[in-house]
Amino acid sequence: MSDYPTGLTPRGGSSGERFRRSAGSLAVGALGAAVLVVLLVTGMWAIEVADYVFPGEFDAYGIRAGDVDGLAGIPVAPFLHDGFGHLMANSLPLLILGFLAALRGLGRFLAASAIIILVSGLGVWLTSDPAYVTVGASGLVFGYFGLVVARGLFDRRALDIVIGIGVALAYYSIIWGVLPTEEGVSWQGHLFGLIGGVLAAWIVRRRRPALPAY
Repeated sequence: MSDYPTGLTPRGGSSGERFRRSAGSLAVGALGAAVLVVLLVTGMWAIEVADYVFPGEFDAYGIRAGDVDGLAGIPVAPFLHDGFGHLMANSLPLLILGFLAALRGLGRFLAASAIIILVSGLGVWLTSDPAYVTVGASGLVFGYFGLVVARGLFDRRALDIVIGIGVALAYYSIIWGVLPTEEGVSWQGHLFGLIGGVLAAWIVRRRRPALPAY
């Protein structure tokens, strides 16, 4: 018997084909992430404009600590802001960090966002001063920061590790926001948002198939 070329490409294709598929998948994911995060921030601006135009205080629906009824504010508080200045301060980091957090797929991003909102909101509800109502997307900002930095550690993809290091270097100064250094700023939301982001990175991490036992 002799071997001869069949003209067939080995299973999985050549390394060049695999690279092109990977690059194409990443490009599609990046486009989807950009659209999703822009829509998210646009929705927050629309809500703030409505809050400005229509009578009533939307901010009253935020998180009221220690009040059972205040638990209803957990899922809506990230989309409410104390004025346009507050929203402007959150918009750019939310666009950047949210985009990076969404690169690995819509499902994982939505699951991670839900975890961050829940952990941050419960932390605020349990530890904040009951005299305040807490609103704002900064818990999400800190959560996405924690998610992007921790994702490289849990998933161990080279690209995620590089992105995580870059984000840690570029945004390391926001870590000071988890400390009670400024009146009227919810450091609790920042702290528990960060914790929620790291937790989300672990929960939605890429699962590897178990190695067979011999």
